Amino acid sequence: MKFEFFIARRYLVKGRKNSFISTISIVSMIGIAIGVAALIIALALLNGFQSDIRDKILDSTAHIMLNDITGNGLGEYKNTISNVKKKIEDITFITPVVFGTVLLKGSFSNGSGAVLRGLDFSEKTRENWLRIIPNEELPKKRNELLIGSEIAVRNGLEKGDECIIISPQPVLSPTGLIPKMKKFKISGIFKSGLYDIDNGTIVTNLKTAQKLFKLGDKVNYIQIFLRDMFDVENVRGKLLNILPPRFSIITWKEHNAALYTALDLEKTVLFFTLSLIIVVASLNIIAGLILLVIQKIKDIGILLSYGASTGMIRKIFFIQGAIIGIGGTALGVIIGLLFSFLANKLELIKIPQEIYQMSYVSFNIRLTDLLAVIGISLLISFTATLIPSKKAASVKIVDAVKSE
Repeated sequence: MKFEFFIARRYLVKGRKNSFISTISIVSMIGIAIGVAALIIALALLNGFQSDIRDKILDSTAHIMLNDITGNGLGEYKNTISNVKKKIEDITFITPVVFGTVLLKGSFSNGSGAVLRGLDFSEKTRENWLRIIPNEELPKKRNELLIGSEIAVRNGLEKGDECIIISPQPVLSPTGLIPKMKKFKISGIFKSGLYDIDNGTIVTNLKTAQKLFKLGDKVNYIQIFLRDMFDVENVRGKLLNILPPRFSIITWKEHNAALYTALDLEKTVLFFTLSLIIVVASLNIIAGLILLVIQKIKDIGILLSYGASTGMIRKIFFIQGAIIGIGGTALGVIIGLLFSFLANKLELIKIPQEIYQMSYVSFNIRLTDLLAVIGISLLISFTATLIPSKKAASVKIVDAVKSE
């Protein structure tokens, strides 16, 4: 192999009448480097955005939610919670919750639709977006509310103000059925980091929500939080063995299936599209090596006459293509990693902070993606060398002499 490598390296960097071939080799290497760098940068950007969005979403939603398939609410939920806690160790926090759609009206607004959540504040809530709220601002008292920052601004509400909540459950009056209205006091304003949450969510205590929606001692859902959010399928299997058939189990993956499917599809399409850059660059390798074979027919004939085998000739030209592929891939990896590092350092990709609650998108390089890019680049490069190396090995000594 030392002999083949020596000849291959000499053909790449030295030799007469091969300046054009060397230029093609350099262009091929640069093309592969650009393709690899583009893939690494694009995947890192997409990973960073996906990770940031996923973290924001999971901060404001449970990993698993249980409800009754009949839609009548969960009775005896305390026994269910106690049973699940005892039998599944992977759970870090489990709590009941009431959900309902309401209309919120400020003193000087026409009203805004919102989702009201009733939470049990007797225990420390697990949801990160509520952890930052001071304990004295939590709506533990009757008819108190926490409201999102965006819906507060839209309705001109501040901490300490009063508002009207109109629920869809009507009440009977002498004039007939009328919407149920309740006066609430704003105990605090939260900022979750997700525009949809801040723009359409209000929070009260569990008892107040149960009374507002006429649920009695029932709840709509039981929220479950896990040590490892990616272990939801395993925990779901355990829950199916524990809970009666009337329970419906919804995981965070199912709840956000459309979003994650779209992000995964975008990543796959991006990977294959940018891989075409490497394919185009590999065509230069084929062209360059075929031209080199034509130029070096006399040299090939001499090597064959001195006892070199066709396998050795094939290896010489394969090694040349491999050097170009490995060199281009290495250069592309360096450029991609360096650019991603600088982009994070300089906060290159700015986004509207008032919507996303983050000023820039981070570049997140995953080892699996990096290895996949390196692997596909080397595979394409090595495959591209097979045609010219096979052509070189098929040269006959007689043909080499005639060409002279």
